[in-house]
Amino acid sequence: MDNGEPPSLSSSKSSLFLVGRDRDGHWIARDQSGLRGGLFVDRAEALKFAMFENGNRPQAVVMVPGVLELDMTAKPRLARRSTDIALPPLRQVA
Repeated sequence: MDNGEPPSLSSSKSSLFLVGRDRDGHWIARDQSGLRGGLFVDRAEALKFAMFENGNRPQAVVMVPGVLELDMTAKPRLARRSTDIALPPLRQVA
């Protein structure tokens, strides 16, 4: 394994990471399945973690405009689709 390679790279190729704030204002980064993630001191650290875990793919990091909670009780699921993510609706700005 490369020194700069994330430890979970094999499973992260298809991972979408969500980054946002919880209801208390803490920064959260977690993958779409809820199996990897954490609570961070600021936005930069949350983004750094998400980029490291997904193999440095910025297109696989989504900033969530609403509330994003970190659920520590998530269990592994088989074949979870990206449509399973409950993201708040996007608003069109003129």
